[in-house]
Amino acid sequence: MAVNAPRAWLIAYDISDPRRLNRVHRFVIKHCVPVQYSLYYFEGSTRAVEGLLQEMESLIKPEADDVRAYPLPPTPDIVTLGCGILPATIQLLSSTQAALPQLLKAQTD
Repeated sequence: MAVNAPRAWLIAYDISDPRRLNRVHRFVIKHCVPVQYSLYYFEGSTRAVEGLLQEMESLIKPEADDVRAYPLPPTPDIVTLGCGILPATIQLLSSTQAALPQLLKAQTD
């Protein structure tokens, strides 16, 4: 896949200090959609996610914290258990994940 082609990513972090955790959280929610605690959905190219991670680097302590970006396949299989974060009236639309809205709707049916 081209470096500048948009795709979907999961951004996850484990931050050991509460102050750094708050700073990282405030930064990430400006750029990503929250999925669960410390797990976020991001749409952008490989360059864009690398830029996001470079900006986050100044907010974390690399020897104590962990930040990861996982690319999602074009048609992900999503399996959930329990109550989801989005109400049934909210639909997540994506330019890079054509099947994502249908998969999320199937989870609530």
